Amino acid sequence: AIDYEKKHYAIPKPDPVEAIKQRMEQLHLSQRDVAPYFGGENRASEVLNRKRSLTLKMIRAIHQHLGIPVETLVAV
Repeated sequence: AIDYEKKHYAIPKPDPVEAIKQRMEQLHLSQRDVAPYFGGENRASEVLNRKRSLTLKMIRAIHQHLGIPVETLVAV
């Protein structure tokens, strides 16, 4: 039964960038507010526009400050 559910009702893995954007919206944070977690405004912009991948350092900071589960941030 579990295999059937996985095959037919698979829950899509959350998208890390969407998770970050949703949390920013929930907390009314701007890109400038979260820039320190990415290592600066340029990096934040690149990640949020999918031009750069999250690094381990970014994942740790985002998890710590925004409370997004690590599993969500490393979802591929």
